[in-house]
Amino acid sequence: MLIWAALAAALTVPVVVAAASPLLAWRDPIYIAAGFAGVVALGLLLVQPLLAGGYLPRLPARLGRRLHAWVGAGLTAAVVIHVVALWLTSPPDVVDALLFRSPTPFSAWGVVAMWAVFAAALLAALRRRLRLKLLVWRLCHITFAMVIVVGSVVHAMLVEGTMGVVSKSALCALVLAAAAKVVVDLRLFADIPRIAGRSGH
Repeated sequence: MLIWAALAAALTVPVVVAAASPLLAWRDPIYIAAGFAGVVALGLLLVQPLLAGGYLPRLPARLGRRLHAWVGAGLTAAVVIHVVALWLTSPPDVVDALLFRSPTPFSAWGVVAMWAVFAAALLAALRRRLRLKLLVWRLCHITFAMVIVVGSVVHAMLVEGTMGVVSKSALCALVLAAAAKVVVDLRLFADIPRIAGRSGH
């Protein structure tokens, strides 16, 4: 119960803090939706490694894998809403960000994380059709996941938005810790030398 309560607090506190932010005053609803979609996406990034590593107690492994897929779909949807809403608010800024010519440093990190989200989602959706070996698929998937985590965390920390500094920093730290733990515990990169050795023959 303590683990579930801690997870619920980690997910809800940043949303509550963002909802109470004075920066929302006089903002358009579309801009507000874009911001909250980003907050939700960051929260889902914490849930994903917890599901992948089986760290949530009393959750069957089969259900955890299914939820991992559904949360991934929700993460992709949140990113789409975040970007589309920002484009509706200011198309030139989004275009500059996508072309990596935005003067704001956080934009590039967000764009890289966005494309990694789409790549990971596409890889998961086409897993059976691609007929990749499990080790190769797992390596590609976790590589995209780590790009998503690092890019999203840096993006969030550089943005001076509605999320409070303390709650945002705490959530980002939890996301990094959870991602690092699942990589270490599941030895997700342990088979890289074997894959490289096979490809060299």
